Amino acid sequence: MIRYMRLLLHFGYQEAMSCLFPIFIFGSLALSKFVTIPGLPRYDLLLLLCLLFQIFMVKSGLESRDELKVITVFHVIGLCLEIFKVHMGSWGYPEDAYSKVFGVPLYSGFMYASVASYLCQAWRRLEVSLSGWPNQIIATILGAMIYLNFFTHHYIWDLRWVLMAAIFIVFWKTRVYFTVANERFFMPIPLGYFLIGFFIWIAENIATFLGAWNYPNQKAGWELVHLSKISSWFLLVIVSFIIVAELKHVKTRRSQSHDSKKHM
Repeated sequence: MIRYMRLLLHFGYQEAMSCLFPIFIFGSLALSKFVTIPGLPRYDLLLLLCLLFQIFMVKSGLESRDELKVITVFHVIGLCLEIFKVHMGSWGYPEDAYSKVFGVPLYSGFMYASVASYLCQAWRRLEVSLSGWPNQIIATILGAMIYLNFFTHHYIWDLRWVLMAAIFIVFWKTRVYFTVANERFFMPIPLGYFLIGFFIWIAENIATFLGAWNYPNQKAGWELVHLSKISSWFLLVIVSFIIVAELKHVKTRRSQSHDSKKHM
C-alpha cells in the first residue's frame, strides 16, 4: 500500500506540473468571469494573460524553445479549426473582443497549445518512450486524415468510426513507456489516447461553464457537454500525439547523426 501511494503521489505531482498551462488557463477563465477591467474585454484579457504566461514558461526554463515551436504549431492548427467550426455553427464565442478573427478570439488557440504543452512536459518529466511505433508515412497520413475529417464531415460522411478502427489496427502493437518514481510502466497507446481525451472532455465542461465558449444547446443555459465529444477529443489527441512523437523522432535522428559525425 505504501508503494502504491508513493507511486500515485509522484505520478500526480508530475501530471500536475505537466498541466501548468491548462491549469493557468482555467484559473484565468475563472478569474475573468468574476473580475473585469474597464475598457479591456474578457477575451482580450485572456489573450494577454496567455501570452505573458507563455513568456514566463520559456524564460523560467519550464519549456524549451524547441517545445515552444511545437506549441506554436498547435496554436495555428487549433486556430484554423476554430475559425472553421465557428463559421459552421458548431460552437461560438458570445462576448465581444478586439482580438477576434472571423468570430474567434485569438486566445482560443492557446487552449489547443496547452494540450501540446502538456504532452511535451509529460514526455520529458515521465521519460516517455515508445515501442512498436508505426511507419512514419502511415502515421502521418492517418493523422492528416483525422484532422481533415473535422472539416470534411460537414460535407461528406463522417469517417470518425472508420478512422478509430484504423487507429486500433495501426497502433495495435504500440506501447508507451513511462517512469514513475524510478519504476518503469507501460500501457497500450490507444488507452493513453482515451484517458487524455476523457480528461479533456471533463476540462471542456469546466471551460464552457466558465464561459470560454458555448455550444448551441448551451445558449439558453449551461448543459453538460455531450458524451460524443469524447470521441472528438480522442481523435484530436491522436493528431497531437503523432505530431509530437514524429518531431521527437526527427530530433533524435538529428542528434544521433550529429554525434556520429563528431566521432568520425
